[in-house]
Order: sequence, then C-alpha cells, then structure tokens
Amino acid sequence: MIFLVLLRRLAEMVFVLFSISVLVFLIFFATPGADPAARIAGRGASPATLAAVRHAFGLDQPLPVQYGLMMKHLFITQDLTSFVNPGQLVIPAVLQAVPVTLSLVFGAAVIWLIFAVAIGVTAAALRGSVIDRSLMFLAMAGVSMPVFWLGEVANLITQARFHNTVLFSWVPALGYVPLTQNPLLWFKSLVIPWTVLAVTYIGLYSRVLRANLVEALTEDYIRTARAKGLSERQVIFRHALRMSLITLVSMFGLDFGALVGGGALLIEVVCALPGVGMLTYQALQNLDLPFIMATVMYGAIFIVAANTVVDMLYLLIDPRARGAR
Repeated sequence: MIFLVLLRRLAEMVFVLFSISVLVFLIFFATPGADPAARIAGRGASPATLAAVRHAFGLDQPLPVQYGLMMKHLFITQDLTSFVNPGQLVIPAVLQAVPVTLSLVFGAAVIWLIFAVAIGVTAAALRGSVIDRSLMFLAMAGVSMPVFWLGEVANLITQARFHNTVLFSWVPALGYVPLTQNPLLWFKSLVIPWTVLAVTYIGLYSRVLRANLVEALTEDYIRTARAKGLSERQVIFRHALRMSLITLVSMFGLDFGALVGGGALLIEVVCALPGVGMLTYQALQNLDLPFIMATVMYGAIFIVAANTVVDMLYLLIDPRARGAR
C-alpha cells in the first residue's frame, strides 16, 4: 500500500518538476521581447554578432530543441555555463552555495522548534493566564516583523551601534566561514542570521501548537487519561503533545523545504551569506538565465521532495491517513 503511494508520489514529482522547468524556460526564453542573445552580446551589438551568439548558444534552434539542450547541459553533462560570465560553470557554483543555505536553515530550524514547543506547551498549560496572553502577544509580534527588517535592525545593533560593547564584540563581520575551515567562526557568523530567521517561525509554530494543544485537552482520550490518575504533565506530554505535533510535522516539512529551496533569500542577502538565495538574487539582477534556471530547479526539487516526505510521514504517523488512502 505504502509502496504504491510512494510510486505515485514519485511520478507526480517528476511531472511537477518537468512542468516547472518548461514554465520557467518559456518565461525567460519565449516571452515576447525576451532575447537572451542581446543580453549576452551586450548593448549596441551588430546583427552579425547577435547571429553568432545565437548560433554559439543554440538560440537559433526551435524552442523544444533549446529546452532539450538546456536540460541536457543542466542535468546530464552538467556543463551549463553562465551567460553573463562566460566560462563560469553553473552546477559547481550552486553546489558550493548549498552548504551555506543548509547551515543557515538547519540552525534556525533547531532554534525555532525548541522555542516554539516550549512556548506553545507553556501557553497551553497556563491557558487564560497572564503568562499565556503575554507569550501569545510576543509570538504575534514575532510573526508580524518582516525578516529583512529584523535582519537590518540586528545588523545595525551588532555590527555598528553596539559592536564594540561586551555584548556584541564577539560578532564577526557579515559573511560566511565554512564549518570545515573554522567551526567556532562558522558558529559565530551564523548565530545572528539563525536567530533572525527563527523569530517568525517561533511565533507561528508556538501559536499553532498552543491552539492544537488547547483543542486536544478537551478530547475524550485526555479525560480518560486524567481519570486514570495521570498528572497534568503526563497528560500533556504523553498524550496531547503527540497528537498536536502532527500538524507541526506538516508545517515543518513544507517550511524547511521552501527555505532550503531558496526561501531564505532575504536573510542571505541582508546578512551577506553566499547561499542559494544570494545566488538567485544575483542571477535575477543580471538576468543570468542559466543560473536562474538552475536555482529555480534546485528550489523546486527541495520543495516537491519536502511535500512528498510530509505525505509519507503522514501515512506513518496517522493511521487515519492510511485508511483514507
């Protein structure tokens, strides 16, 4: 049963990725007025130069052939080169940026999950109290703050105004230090971006978890657990929290996939992290079509894969989902 569902989901993944690749290709290569050859040749290029560029890059071929060549160079031979910087290989540049994005998202995910669960459980256990209302107010404030604004404020505080104080003198300059090069500097360079990226998700996840817990605590199985003499802590952690985490698993899978797939673009740009988001931003600025195609397909793969993993986890966690299938 699960094997058949997995096969179906894999087929859907291939179809979705194919559709995305065709759509992105058509947007940048077939839209009226879009002429990659003019971008490559530069301003004032003669018709002869444009013709030579089109022939060199295969842009004088029919669109299906151009698409096939692009996919071949991207996925099979992996020798796709930049249109803006001739000779720069796209795939190695993307692979070099992936560890930066993974480091950013993994660290932020650990922070937001720990704090979100702690805040959500505390608020649900003390529902209706001043502590509950205060925590939910702070959570709403976190959700409401744009990540790029919060990142700029954090940079202003840690890099400029208070950098020479005891609190922030340890913060290094903006940028990224590889983990293999210096683990301590890697950690220091990412602490502020981790925190900034995690704030929004802490607020969102804690509010969702609190709502789910409050609802779960009114269910019949919770009343049965209390009737058996279990303490309130045991009721919350052994019973209510387990069922409430199903929603968080879905949210986490989708959010994590989206962030790793390029959703962390804003924080990477603000904090000067050379990840996939920064690479996408630079490609869009320069209209470097091979890089745009590569980063979009990279992001699509992560997002579609995250959706598939979430579906599989649902089948394993919730028996009702298996019955529905």
